[in-house]
Amino acid sequence: MDIIFYSGVILFVGFIFGELANLIKLPKVTGYILAGVLLNPELITFIPKEITVHTDFITDVSLSFITFSVGGTLLYSKIKQLGKSIMLITFFEAELAFLFVFIGLFILAPYLVHINSATILTVYLPLALFFGALASPTDPSSTLAVMHQYKAKGKVSSTIMGVAAFDDIFGLLNFSIALTIAQIVVNGGGFEFTTSILFPIYKIFGALILGAIMGFILNKLSIYVKKETAGNLIVIIFGVLLTSFGLANYIGVDELLTTMAIGIMVVNFNPFQERIFSILTENTEELIFVLFFTLSGLQLDFNVLFNYLPLALIFVVFRFAGKYLGTLIGSNISKADPKVKKYTFGGLIPQGGIVIGLALLIKQHAEFSHIADIIISVIIGATIIHEFIGPVLAKISLKKAGEIK
Repeated sequence: MDIIFYSGVILFVGFIFGELANLIKLPKVTGYILAGVLLNPELITFIPKEITVHTDFITDVSLSFITFSVGGTLLYSKIKQLGKSIMLITFFEAELAFLFVFIGLFILAPYLVHINSATILTVYLPLALFFGALASPTDPSSTLAVMHQYKAKGKVSSTIMGVAAFDDIFGLLNFSIALTIAQIVVNGGGFEFTTSILFPIYKIFGALILGAIMGFILNKLSIYVKKETAGNLIVIIFGVLLTSFGLANYIGVDELLTTMAIGIMVVNFNPFQERIFSILTENTEELIFVLFFTLSGLQLDFNVLFNYLPLALIFVVFRFAGKYLGTLIGSNISKADPKVKKYTFGGLIPQGGIVIGLALLIKQHAEFSHIADIIISVIIGATIIHEFIGPVLAKISLKKAGEIK
């Protein structure tokens, strides 16, 4: 049997488990990941291990869609309405989560990760940088599902969704910086002004400029197909996203920031932005998520996860601490409502989506092949923990805030 058959099985099983998760009030993404874990070649031999080797294309397509959607949440009028409390809470909880996990892993990883000829520069510093960057993002879909299920409304609900939307932006920026620094230290280039300062600036701002240009092109193209079928619009959107992703890779700028910037251009300057994002949500989101997350579960290396389970637990604990303290500091500085200060943290726990994609992206860089499997397995394990306890904490927080009747 060929890869087409197995892809069909993966898609079907992932869909079924997503629906089952939804029935028991868990996010569908939890079901998709669980399906991938149960189909993992290390558990059953039905799916050959070779299937997991050639999935970079699906990962890139999925990431371009996910980051485009993240950019689509950043409507200027909405940002302006939410006020400074959202930005201050986001900054402190995202960056303190990064800082806590980075410091914690940098100190403890040498006692937990044993790789031949491992040094601080080749293993432990890059490992801590990546885990720190991956601690910033929050998956808003889980908390949103809880809000919709219980019809939660109020200041805490609005704050959680505003912070969750910006979390991914900080996560992408942190990851881009971490990747650049890690490449410098692993490749042994030392500090040079061009590689250490100018290149990261070029990589980030070049991506934003490219995304703005491609977003402008997409906005113009969408005008010509405004009366056409949804299928035509989907083709144009994915054509622009994939072209932009590949072009960003070719010129050496950040691919994810590029596609995110396209989403920002569309949501703020396209007169048909509501139609564009609703068409994607209704027609392609489920397919992308089922494939992406189920394949993510297939990537889980049980031997690596069991060997480095303490890393997953440390990641979760330090991320919790950073998110909690950051939310408290940001709320105090912005003089937010007492309920916002006390209960916003509970809705910022879930992780998924972009954080798994970023972990998989590390594997595409040959210089990190010695730590990529550790990062992927630990992050998927931590994501499963977050996705199971996150919705429960969100429900408790919103109920205590008086926003769930």
